[in-house]
Amino acid sequence: MRAVSMLPLRVLWVCGALLGEALYHLHRPRRDIALVNIRKCFPELGARAQQRLVKKHFRALGQTVLDIGIAWWASPARLRRLVRVTGVEHARGVLKQGKNMILLAPHFLGLEIAGARIIMEHPGCAVFRRVANDVMDAVMEKARTRFGAVLVDHNQPLLRVVRLVRSGMPLYYLPDQDAGPRSSAFVPFFGIPTATNAVLGPLAKFTDALVVPCLCRQLPRGQGYEVILKPPLADFPSEDAVADAVRMNREIEHGIREMPEQYFWVHKRFKTRPPGEPDFYA
Repeated sequence: MRAVSMLPLRVLWVCGALLGEALYHLHRPRRDIALVNIRKCFPELGARAQQRLVKKHFRALGQTVLDIGIAWWASPARLRRLVRVTGVEHARGVLKQGKNMILLAPHFLGLEIAGARIIMEHPGCAVFRRVANDVMDAVMEKARTRFGAVLVDHNQPLLRVVRLVRSGMPLYYLPDQDAGPRSSAFVPFFGIPTATNAVLGPLAKFTDALVVPCLCRQLPRGQGYEVILKPPLADFPSEDAVADAVRMNREIEHGIREMPEQYFWVHKRFKTRPPGEPDFYA
């Protein structure tokens, strides 16, 4: 991965498209998951358009697989050259107000590079899950903390995250994966009742933080990446954690509609269903 990351990004774009095409044809389980997700979220598209979107997703995914090494090992100079940041005034405005900040970062394909680029400028914290392979886990942890980030294992008490954010450290927050029924509320996501972590509102309240949506766009033809910071969510949080989760999902939907092929569709986002509903992926 480190050797591949040294190649020019345009070369990785070509190779990534080929890799993605191969994954599309060879990895049927993930292809089927992506197709189910896209059918559920974009029923207005015809069958052919849905299939084309899945193919575009896999091509973008292939490049991302090859690009991860850039996030982990590239020099600060190269990261600044390959990843531009727009809307930085929104983050600076939050800090000027003396407020703490939570970056709402949905699972777009450029998530790893976006995190490296942001934390390089202003060290923050993030919640993470360990992987089963000890070598890969050690490599990932070392790479993700090389610019001063603090990683909090998802099994640790949330109180540690609260303390870090209250100390002034921005939180790079990734809330949009299925965590099961235990810590979730079923709220709409593309009109579908979806198991959603309802922590963002209370977390923003306890930490006196403003929530800044943070998206990452993979630019076409290997031109790089763009981190997009949007204005802080107005009138957030409310007094209702579930209503805040609905608002969060709506914001994520807006971002997905801007670049639908770049969301992480190969994840079983709708795995946990309300009682009595069938399994979407059966």
